[in-house]
Amino acid sequence: MSAFGKSLSIAVAVITLLVWTGAAVVSAQGPWVAPPEAKAVKNPVKGIGNAKKAVETNCVSCHGPGGKGDGPAAAALPPPKPANWTSEAVQKQTDGELFWKMSNGRGAMPPWKHLPDNERWEIVNYIRTLKGK
Repeated sequence: MSAFGKSLSIAVAVITLLVWTGAAVVSAQGPWVAPPEAKAVKNPVKGIGNAKKAVETNCVSCHGPGGKGDGPAAAALPPPKPANWTSEAVQKQTDGELFWKMSNGRGAMPPWKHLPDNERWEIVNYIRTLKGK
């Protein structure tokens, strides 16, 4: 095979890989839907406890100080961007859905299963305090 043929083959392979990667990124941008069983999970925790401090430590860099998805790291993240916790789209989700998403993560959103369940439920309750802000 000539040098041109090899170069052409490599270029086609690279372009194919880029197109495939781009398609994977676009498909990851679809709606983030928790499984039906997560939707029905009830929040066993009342109050926010130390959630504000946990959010400042773990979430503000992406979700921002007001939970609007505008933290300093948000601009550098690939789509989908961090959720705006004050939005109707987030606020209409059940506590179980929010807990599941926080626990499992997706894309740039890491899974937070290492945080105790109680702490994650308190963060869900804290997110509820941001409604309409």
